[in-house]
Amino acid sequence: MKNKNTLAYILLFLTTLFWSGNFIVGKAASIYEIPPFSLNFYRWLFAWLILFPFTYKEIIKKKDYILKNLGFFIILGITSITIFNSIVYYSLNFTQVISGVLMISTIPVMIIFISSLLKIEKTNIFQIIGVILSLTGVVFIITKADIEILKTLNFNKGDITMVVAMFSWATYSALLKKKKYELSQISLLEVVITFGLVFLIPIYFIEMNMGYLIKLGKPFYLTLTYVVLFPGLCSFFFWIKGISIIGANRSGIFLHLMPIFGAIMAMIIFDEKFMFYHFLGAVFIIMGIILSNRKSV
Repeated sequence: MKNKNTLAYILLFLTTLFWSGNFIVGKAASIYEIPPFSLNFYRWLFAWLILFPFTYKEIIKKKDYILKNLGFFIILGITSITIFNSIVYYSLNFTQVISGVLMISTIPVMIIFISSLLKIEKTNIFQIIGVILSLTGVVFIITKADIEILKTLNFNKGDITMVVAMFSWATYSALLKKKKYELSQISLLEVVITFGLVFLIPIYFIEMNMGYLIKLGKPFYLTLTYVVLFPGLCSFFFWIKGISIIGANRSGIFLHLMPIFGAIMAMIIFDEKFMFYHFLGAVFIIMGIILSNRKSV
């Protein structure tokens, strides 16, 4: 058991490191004008192609099981592949990496909250207060601790859309724990990618028709290589494996490493500044995280 837990910790550490890098690469993609939804489409298309030779036999064999749980797999695909990743790339066109990773760090608390709503896990008063405190921290970041922004509702749209991404991933992670799967983890990932891609296709064509086209060149190739191999395949597989070993709630705690990794890389690479409202938001988020992980007496 100890060795399995150690494996889960290593996998989840690498997951958060690669996902933090995804924010950095996503920000770079916005600088090089790589369309966010198109980037996400190609990220998962190539991931799907890489996994296909290793998974198609099992998927064909288990097709009746997949069809029986079709609605559930569609929701997993939409929340993780279609919504979360697309919106993260979109949001980084308008907001700082530091703001994004701080808001994403509230996901563990949101997992607990959504798990309770969906009756996957029970909640307690500390977790409820933790959710409120963490959301307060997010509000400080969105408003930049400026009451005038709250009065005029003049929010940065990147911050607002990042909240949608946050809830989407929390829903995916909570639902992931709900079932015991009759698929290997690699085939489960391929099934989730498949349904996510189906709903990404029309969004990809809409973005193209709006004139947002990918310019082929070194920035696109390097970006695509990183997002396919590391936050795409490795992190998703490691995340599923980690949750299967130690559960969604304990796995979610590792996401707290993302603001540390992300902020350090953003300050070094993009010269971003850690502002007072980031600090204020982080304090409330951390208090929420601590309370949400406390057991009721």
